[in-house]
Amino acid sequence: MSVPRFELNNGVEIPAIGLGCWAGMTKEERAAGWSWFLSAIQNGYRHFDTAYLYGTEASLTKAIKESGISRKELFITTKLPWGHMGRVQASIDESLKNLETDYVDLYLIHWPFAAKYEEGNPWPTTANGDLVADDSVTFNETWAEMEKVLASGKARAIGVSNFSIKNLKRLLTIAKVVPAVNQVELHPYLAQPELKAFADSKGILLTAYTPTGYATVRSDPTITGLAGKYAVTPAQIILAWHLSRGVAAVPKSTNKEHQRENLEPSMLSAEDIQKINALDRNERLCNKANERGVVYGWTYEQLGW
Repeated sequence: MSVPRFELNNGVEIPAIGLGCWAGMTKEERAAGWSWFLSAIQNGYRHFDTAYLYGTEASLTKAIKESGISRKELFITTKLPWGHMGRVQASIDESLKNLETDYVDLYLIHWPFAAKYEEGNPWPTTANGDLVADDSVTFNETWAEMEKVLASGKARAIGVSNFSIKNLKRLLTIAKVVPAVNQVELHPYLAQPELKAFADSKGILLTAYTPTGYATVRSDPTITGLAGKYAVTPAQIILAWHLSRGVAAVPKSTNKEHQRENLEPSMLSAEDIQKINALDRNERLCNKANERGVVYGWTYEQLGW
């Protein structure tokens, strides 16, 4: 099957499968990302999911230049970092400079909490390693600035990431523009049916990060059994499941063959979709709380998880 496109609540179309552009924590890893971003473009990807915090905006730019593909053919997502919640207009301009473009297709608030702004240090931490939170700015205040970004034409659509029902409800009390997207950790072990139902009711598209659940989920006997049945990879089975639910996905893959496979998800029977649904155990694999019950800067209670 070919990869579908989903229509966002403002009419903008988004390719349902994109490439996750997280490349690692070191400058070297981030700089080297351009080579597998390029292979993804060559393999047919047109949706790229980066972020200021990933440090790969410039690497994506290099890959696009090398590819010769027109900017208009691409859907680029980037995200406002936690340290820039009080400086949205400056931050979008920095991202656009890194991306060497006049606009992004989708701009997301990366996390609902703000971190202390320190120039040149996107990860300010306390002595015990937690993020230094900044309670002086709320995501509602930030959202008002995001709406200005949309109005300026610097983003074709705006949304959020890592928002729960609790925090979406809080945001919607003031939002003049309903978020087009909420990007969250989502895979068969963390299916988030309540969040999906709420997002659907508000016209918000869910996009899955960590969409195949690492090897943990890909090696689940139900998934491997279905992969054997359909003669495809476990990742293709899981991505087909996402599409069946109307969820977009941004798997990371540095491997050319895997990149190609991810753009060719299988078709699943309704019965097999239910088998995958039954794997849900509300288990986070990517962003789990530390021993102090904190995810970077907030607790599960604050996050609404």
